[in-house]
Amino acid sequence: MYIPRLHPDTIEEIKQRADIVDVVSEHVVLRKRGKDFIGLCPFHSEKSPSFTVSQTKQMYYCFGCNAGGNAIKFLMDLGKQSFTEVVLDLARRYQVNVQTLEPEQRQELQRQLSLREQLYEVLAATANFYQHALRQTQAQKALQYLLVNRKLKEATIQQFGLGYAPAGWETLYRYLVENKHYPVQLLEKAGLIKPRKEGGGYYDVFRDRLMIPIRDIQGRVIAFGGRTLTDEQPKYLNSPETELFNKGQTLFAIDLAKTGIAQVDQAVVVEGYFDAIALHAAGINNAVASLGTALSLEQVRLMLRYTDSKQLVLNFDADKAGTNAAERAIGEIADLAYKGEVQLKILNIPDGKDADEYLHTHTTEDYQSLLQNAPLWLDWQIQQITKERDLKQATDFQQVTQQIVKLLKNIVNTDTRNYYVSHCAEILSLGDARLIPLRVENLLTQISPNVIKFSQPTSTKRESSSQKKAPVPQTDKSLLERAEALLLQIYLHCPEQRQVIINELEERNLDFSLSHHRFLWGQILALEETNTQHSHFDSAQYAASSVQHSKENLISSLQDRYLELGEEIELISHLFHLNEKSKKELLRTPQVVQAATAGMERVLREKRYRHFLELWQQTDPDAEPEKFRAYYEAFYNEKIKLQELDRQRQFSITDLL
Repeated sequence: MYIPRLHPDTIEEIKQRADIVDVVSEHVVLRKRGKDFIGLCPFHSEKSPSFTVSQTKQMYYCFGCNAGGNAIKFLMDLGKQSFTEVVLDLARRYQVNVQTLEPEQRQELQRQLSLREQLYEVLAATANFYQHALRQTQAQKALQYLLVNRKLKEATIQQFGLGYAPAGWETLYRYLVENKHYPVQLLEKAGLIKPRKEGGGYYDVFRDRLMIPIRDIQGRVIAFGGRTLTDEQPKYLNSPETELFNKGQTLFAIDLAKTGIAQVDQAVVVEGYFDAIALHAAGINNAVASLGTALSLEQVRLMLRYTDSKQLVLNFDADKAGTNAAERAIGEIADLAYKGEVQLKILNIPDGKDADEYLHTHTTEDYQSLLQNAPLWLDWQIQQITKERDLKQATDFQQVTQQIVKLLKNIVNTDTRNYYVSHCAEILSLGDARLIPLRVENLLTQISPNVIKFSQPTSTKRESSSQKKAPVPQTDKSLLERAEALLLQIYLHCPEQRQVIINELEERNLDFSLSHHRFLWGQILALEETNTQHSHFDSAQYAASSVQHSKENLISSLQDRYLELGEEIELISHLFHLNEKSKKELLRTPQVVQAATAGMERVLREKRYRHFLELWQQTDPDAEPEKFRAYYEAFYNEKIKLQELDRQRQFSITDLL
């Protein structure tokens, strides 16, 4: 339609009524800083807030992109609307009488703008009708439900304007149209009546229901929620969306809660009408309800206008439906929470109760204590992921880890991410503090495989999938050299430990890897076999001299064998001798044998770990999911074994040699 030029007085009055902080905060999360407010600019992408709003000047300005102006200019740029469109929208919102420069066009414009005022009027009349009906004989069941079942006091019933829709099909229709002479079309636009599909005429939308008025932030009735008093479905019925009512932009009790939210610097969101009513009745005046829908960004921003700390607590039912609702709500506002624009907490009341049920048997202080101890949203989601999972089972462990990684990937702030990586690592370690570093490493690798380097035992660097398989690092060779040398030295000088060493090697399925050690071990076994054969001929004599003979003769025989075969003895000759330090340390040979064999096994496990890790890195999880999981489990199991081997290496081999 053609919109005439508006009178300057109208524009000026709108500027006076439309507070810029109210207007901007519907679209930008603002934080108070001194006299002004700051937030992320909606006109360009930024991570640090450079957008400022001055309530005293009624102006906004962005130091990043230089956008600036008043409330009207803000809405024009944001919504790509004309000046007149924005002014008329603000006039409807703030109930400003619109004047034009051409008086003859004013009547048509006023008629169009007055529709909202007419809707407000008929809905207010309807609310009064329902409240009056609640006091009639036919509404005794509804009144008893409020007083007995819900345990509400008369003052609370009046505060929320609760009422009753009579059971007749046309009771409200006749009252408003025949008695009050409201146009039928107005009632239909208000969502109060519907046309009959057959036979003509209209019928009431709400019949034999307990009525709950839904008000806007200024306290005006814009819709209704009706609860059935029978087995009729649905249990709760809301008004259809109208010119005034949009479920995704409205919060039940926001008109009563806005002051409480500002006072305690926190908003509490519950799922049901009566949860919010019960909280207000208990003196918790910062509660609103989400009208049975997933919490939208518009609803969140509406609440955040009144809390400086941007603290929001979702108190949905602890049953599956309530948990799903909380998850949906978090999904809508996750970006705000990840950026730190919302301090989001989740409250699930014990024993699966909703707020109304809980307050029937608990005090206001009890509920406030629950609010105080409610976990942050990320902690809550981690609790949901791990709930009823047996992390000792490989399948559950893997699934939980994958879900945790998916969650942690979204955290942008490094400090926050590191905190939750450590927290989740503790959970996955099942109380074993020694496993925490491994869990941290695994989580970081999966969170950012292209950025976070997978830590090696002594480094935080990770092999790239494009790298060729590297040879065993020098540090590993050194460990293997020392571990094998120590074990051979014990075997040579501690005959009583020889069977222990043989058993350890067999149990761990180990062999000597370095060629000079492997050759020496082969010669030892050959000589021992010869000695064993000789013992069959004179077992008594062999047993009597076995210890001393085994020690001295074995070393002597080995030296002779090396000379006989022409093998270089320099690489192993030091093993034939003990210094004072070695003698003292070898007194603890059982532990040293374990440490040495653990060191040998660790080197081999490290090779296997690198091998499976490389295969996992090179496998496409979408194309080959089974291989991807198998390789992951393989390198992960090797990593766990490496941690266990490190615990077994409780003695410093360097000190022993």
